[in-house]
Amino acid sequence: MRFSAASAIVLASLALAGCTSSSGLGSLMEQASPSPETTSSVIRPSADIAPMVAQAPMPQPVMAAPVEVTTMTAAPVQVAMAMPTPMPRAPMEPAIELEDMPTPDAKPIALVAPSNPMKATPFAPGKIYGRRFRDAKPINFGRTMSPKNFAVHGVDVSRWQGEIDWPKLRTQGANFAYIKATDGGDHLDPMFRKNWRAAEAAGLRRGAYHFFYWCRTAGEQADWFIRNVPRVPGALPPVIDVEYNGESSCKRRHSPEKIREKMQVFMDKLERHYGQRPVIYTAPDFYKDNLRGHFQNYPFWLRAVAEPPSKVYPGRNWVFWQYSGSGLSHGVEGKIDLNVFRGSAAQWNQWLERTAG
Repeated sequence: MRFSAASAIVLASLALAGCTSSSGLGSLMEQASPSPETTSSVIRPSADIAPMVAQAPMPQPVMAAPVEVTTMTAAPVQVAMAMPTPMPRAPMEPAIELEDMPTPDAKPIALVAPSNPMKATPFAPGKIYGRRFRDAKPINFGRTMSPKNFAVHGVDVSRWQGEIDWPKLRTQGANFAYIKATDGGDHLDPMFRKNWRAAEAAGLRRGAYHFFYWCRTAGEQADWFIRNVPRVPGALPPVIDVEYNGESSCKRRHSPEKIREKMQVFMDKLERHYGQRPVIYTAPDFYKDNLRGHFQNYPFWLRAVAEPPSKVYPGRNWVFWQYSGSGLSHGVEGKIDLNVFRGSAAQWNQWLERTAG
């Protein structure tokens, strides 16, 4: 079919008239309203209670053995799903005595080496991926405390990791992730919501942490965290990160008694809201000055990147150990913090059931 010159001009005019423009909408984040800094009425045990896995036997050294490698076929993913199917929970197992708990797996679990990690399904609930991380600054922690002896590895992340390929990160051994959510009473990590959704979609067990700011009241910091971190089934217990920060604008140094009081206010409020006892993350110097001998009935997450926790935090039970701040992994540009859970894969699943909100 032919068109005259006049017809062509008319059609060109109509095409130009159809052009449109768009503009984005920004939103302002409201400030959290202050709240009285008073301890909430959370009923605490009358006696100190150590975490379930705290006194589990140390993992035995890994004997030289061939590693079983299997190839997984990607399972079909329903494209129309807006959110991943919630992870089913295993039936609650009877509580077992600490002395009867099995020793963490002494041999590496089978690794999954799909032909194309990006297309391999990372959505299998409860699947434990073997450790495939590297370390830019590896440390020899000794044969019995080598991180590779532990069955369940994970990471903690914040905005500084940038865009994360969560499915690929999981196949490298990230079975859980603690994600930076808030600090102080008015700052939200700009990557939190994206990381929170993407970590769950990739099948990781995820939790959120708050960096405590010593120049704001504990109550308003708890309110800010609660406002931004959803209460959802299957999430790991919330974390309070307490440490010294030489780059902070807050130069105030409270007494150890005041520090512990503020922590208690914050943790009580979170426990009432989420139904989970918070985990305390800390570093050696802060622990020595303020926490040694205290909070015996709280789970601890300890940073120890030069020596094992038993030497850095003598006598302290722990659930998570951050053993490196210089980890390297496919799926992340740059370095990432690496962690282990203290226990076997079976103990991990039992701990998840016991701490479910």
